[in-house]
Amino acid sequence: MKMSQVIALVRTDLLLHLTNRRALIISILVPIIIAAFFGYLFGNSDNAADRGKLQVALVDHDASDASREIISQLGKEAMLATHVLEEDEARAQVRSGKAAVAVVFPAQFASAAEHAFFRQGSKPQVEILFDPSQAMPHLVVEGLLAQHGMQVLTRDAFSGVQARVNLEQALASVDRSSDLPPAQKEALHEFLASAQKLNASSTDPADAERQNPLAAGLSVPYEVSAEPVTSGSNTAYNSYAHSFAGMAVQFILFAGIDAGVVLLLTMERGLWQRLRAAPLGKSQLLLAKTLATTLISLATLVLIYCAAILIFKVRIEGSMVGFFAVAISFCLLNASFGLLLASIGRTASTTRGLATMVTILLVMLGGAWVPAFVFPKWLQTVSLFVPTRWAVDGFDAMTWRGLGLDSAIGPVGVMLGTAVVCLLIAIWRMPWGSSRQTA
Repeated sequence: MKMSQVIALVRTDLLLHLTNRRALIISILVPIIIAAFFGYLFGNSDNAADRGKLQVALVDHDASDASREIISQLGKEAMLATHVLEEDEARAQVRSGKAAVAVVFPAQFASAAEHAFFRQGSKPQVEILFDPSQAMPHLVVEGLLAQHGMQVLTRDAFSGVQARVNLEQALASVDRSSDLPPAQKEALHEFLASAQKLNASSTDPADAERQNPLAAGLSVPYEVSAEPVTSGSNTAYNSYAHSFAGMAVQFILFAGIDAGVVLLLTMERGLWQRLRAAPLGKSQLLLAKTLATTLISLATLVLIYCAAILIFKVRIEGSMVGFFAVAISFCLLNASFGLLLASIGRTASTTRGLATMVTILLVMLGGAWVPAFVFPKWLQTVSLFVPTRWAVDGFDAMTWRGLGLDSAIGPVGVMLGTAVVCLLIAIWRMPWGSSRQTA
């Protein structure tokens, strides 16, 4: 194999790529714009006003002090935007998608809930209406409702004037009960009598919380300290790092496909005979195409990440060597994959159709659009067999995760191995004997 001929072909492809300035600008600018959009959309802004809030409609058929206070506490949650509406309007908002969730407090909600602490039987039913196209919001609202509802209702059940009435009624109900075993009946009587005595001792409203620990209601008995784990204790997560990894992978894949399509157009336009007349074989030609596409892809990738670093403050927090190893491996994979598709499609039109479908699947399963951790478990397992998943994970590891060179070995190995397999299949499958062979 004469490397001078391969180098000459590589130089020709590079010059042809640089002369198409419109395509060159688009190949760099479009992934930057889309990556910026996704990075902003899934960002971690500290300003709550910059984040999308869950739109929650609240319907209060009870209109009690307890229901109003629960609604007030929900309104203070940073992730919720609450609106008190009539039930028909709340249902209409959920149906139209204007609200993700609606919470309907029934009439007599507070009194029935407070009685349910001490008596067996039916409990008041709070209805939650939700948009089925959004799986998580109603679970978030249910959790917050349980937190605030428990605190308000236990306070009212065990302290204040109404609590005394509730406790007296509960004691009378226990004493009349014939279903409880004697030991349980005695224990429950003592518990309610103690709660009644504690409530009766809280005569001064200003001093009630000190005298009666239940005057503030039961709350979660622990605090949660959330710490994002990134490359360092003082390093904030930059959502643009992941979005640039995904969009770079997606658009560079398209560049690799274009290289394969251009090669097929060369065959269809009769230029293949000239290449065959030159003193080089099919493997030399495809190797030159692979190297040229790799260099073009690598230059595009570097420019995209330069924009990410300069404009969006993305940083390579991990190994710089690992980052470029991942980048070069992916660009080689991209180039050989484009030739593989061309060798299977055999014509430019067929290859474009095939490439669109395959690339979309690779991008989706690779986590380029959304992180792979949101996939179902089985799909996460499947995605491990997709080389784009390793590319995105490799770029994440070398940027915002701040991992070392050893974390790049797996992605690099998978991508290089896949690139070799793709290139060998392309050499085997690509027609060489006829300039218009299509099968």
